[in-house]
Amino acid sequence: MTLSSLAFLLGITAVQQLRVLPGGGALLLVAILLASAVWKRYWPLAALLGGILWTCGLGAWYLQDSLGTDYQQRSMLIKGYISSLPQRRGDKLDFEFKVLEPPPSCPGKLHLSWFSPKFDLKAGQIWQLNVKLKAPYDRLNPGSFNHETWLFANHIGATGRVNPQPAPVLLGEKPGLAALFANLRQTIATRLEQALPEHEQLGLLKALSIGSQDGISQNQWQVFRRTGTTHLVVISGSHISLVAGLVFLAVRRAWARWGTLQIAPQRAAAACAWLSALVYAGLAGFSIPTSRAVIMLSVALAALAGQRHVSAWRILLLALLTVLVFEPLAVLAAGFWLSFVAVALLIYISAGRLGRAGFWHEASMPQLAAALGLAPFLIVFFQQVSLIAPLANWLAVPVIGLLVVPLALLAVIMLFILPAAAAWLLQCLALLLDWLWHILEKLAELPWATLYCPTPSWYALPFAGLGILLLLAPRGVPGRYLGGALLLPLFWVKLDKPEPNQAWLTLLDVGQGLAVVVETRQHALVFDTGSRFSPEFDMGTAVLVPFLHNRAITTLDSLIISHDDLDHSGGAAALLAEIPAAEVLSSARRWAERSNSNYCWAGQVWSWDGVQFQMLGPPQPGFTKENNNSCVLRISTASQSFLLTGDIEKPAESWLVSQYGPELHSSILIAPHHGSNSSSSYDFLQQVAPQLVLIPAGYLNRFGFPHQQVLNTYRLLNLPWLNTALVGAISVHTGNEDLQISSAWQEHQRYWLSGRLDWNGETAGDSAD
Repeated sequence: MTLSSLAFLLGITAVQQLRVLPGGGALLLVAILLASAVWKRYWPLAALLGGILWTCGLGAWYLQDSLGTDYQQRSMLIKGYISSLPQRRGDKLDFEFKVLEPPPSCPGKLHLSWFSPKFDLKAGQIWQLNVKLKAPYDRLNPGSFNHETWLFANHIGATGRVNPQPAPVLLGEKPGLAALFANLRQTIATRLEQALPEHEQLGLLKALSIGSQDGISQNQWQVFRRTGTTHLVVISGSHISLVAGLVFLAVRRAWARWGTLQIAPQRAAAACAWLSALVYAGLAGFSIPTSRAVIMLSVALAALAGQRHVSAWRILLLALLTVLVFEPLAVLAAGFWLSFVAVALLIYISAGRLGRAGFWHEASMPQLAAALGLAPFLIVFFQQVSLIAPLANWLAVPVIGLLVVPLALLAVIMLFILPAAAAWLLQCLALLLDWLWHILEKLAELPWATLYCPTPSWYALPFAGLGILLLLAPRGVPGRYLGGALLLPLFWVKLDKPEPNQAWLTLLDVGQGLAVVVETRQHALVFDTGSRFSPEFDMGTAVLVPFLHNRAITTLDSLIISHDDLDHSGGAAALLAEIPAAEVLSSARRWAERSNSNYCWAGQVWSWDGVQFQMLGPPQPGFTKENNNSCVLRISTASQSFLLTGDIEKPAESWLVSQYGPELHSSILIAPHHGSNSSSSYDFLQQVAPQLVLIPAGYLNRFGFPHQQVLNTYRLLNLPWLNTALVGAISVHTGNEDLQISSAWQEHQRYWLSGRLDWNGETAGDSAD
């Protein structure tokens, strides 16, 4: 069973690496091979082929439930119900919406945003809405979380916004178990907010009781990541098992004393424990970790009630198979791997061991095993691992698991019976979390708290897995401590760097904004930082920091903020909080007059590793319009050059042409002002004469950038171009003669990622073949 289960997992995982799903002929061949394997009873091979066939079929089915191209950016009238807790993001509410009787080409599940709603939105409400939808889309950047993948894994076929006219109509509340759970979660969330209005720990208590994480701040997530305690604030298998275990022990003792003897105490206790686990998982939205925990508990409790022995490994494998059969796309989520690997590690260090360990060994070994065993996956998924996770978890696990979670659930029940007592209990829990939070903050501030690593080679993960098994093996196993050597490929990653006298430029995909990273042999520069959408979300945290960590860049030699428009400077504060810069240059007073900062102006020059940097603008005195005062930077190697222009428009372009003339010629031009019609004048483009124009624009942005007239000018001058909205992040490497150009779309394309189609009908490959 073990080999077959892992083969089934391998088949499912292999399909998720495909750029295109196999056609009918290939699937027919797989089906024939599957039948032959079953006939010959080659069960591992049959499981592998079965996983491939099952995932291909479901993947094709999920892809069909998507928005038709005729409805892209068009309004439509739909009826359905809110299926998740609405989450506030600034002046809007985000929620999932199940469509009842969807019209043709409309997916059955949507992710909607409602700006400044005048209604009290709650889960379970049925609404008639006029919405404008678009197909799932997200930025493509190395090292970053991809929202489009998350949407596909959660079967969401389109995103959109609610139109204020015609006015939305509330039609009632949805009956049914799913809506009941959603409504219950909403009610509990409202009562928690009333009991702890605007308290700093309200978000944590909501996360631990109903799985709602929208109240956890960006700073709190950062502390949890740095201390390796994120799993404690996400309802997971440990929380479910704890609640079920407490209910089992309480009911068994109570039943043995007061219950009827016609039903054995352990059977009554098992039934009550299973129901409690099911309800708690329902409150958490039946996420993958909670679903896995409920399945494992179901098998274990059934065996306990029937007085049969089932090994822990068999229970885990059965849970794995069940999750994969019903939800093969679960392998796209990091939580799937972390959840199952964590449980497997705990079984490995405890099941079948002889003798009894001491108290301190039993208290510390699970934390050490989890920290060590999950480290490879954390590096692969997030390029970081917490070095203080064992200590932080040793302190936090008892507090959260044994005190906060049981008492928080007790307080939730009391909210419906004794609200005053519940509010007092919640205040006590908030004080306890304040104390724990103070400790975690201090631990997170330690300089060695977190280790950042670039993504390792493909072979590092299996080697690390074998090494961890050896390190956690019982004493006396030969070669046990040699396992440490097998972990080295995780950390010793051969990272390509530019040669001396060469430079690498990466134009990151930050939507409607600009963020550029320039690397030389021993230096790194960031030019603009993208936008900030809310206190919890900005491009510095979401895109720049993960990319720089993926490139093993921990400090910047220079940060240039071309001007103070939000789409250029919005991510700067978050970036500097995570990755310091030796110098900040900007045309904006807010940034230029900070410590270790200065204004950018025409005439500044410097050299790194044989690469020349020259600031061409703005002049002194500057222009009246702020856009034209953007820092303009030219980067030159022996044979190629880059021109970064910020948001300059035609007046600044004319000044540059008159001031520098042919000296403006550059191999790569970052399109001024995202390709707006107020920029990219004919004379300027003629003088620059780039081999390639890179356009930093947002997908289907409301400004219509790049403007059609600008694209016509490119064609007139025979200038090829690439748009981040179509191809994701774009990398340019200089060489002795030719430029090497690649895009995130080429490197990370998967079958569920939408083909980039712009509003002019051009696809990612039409512009610069």
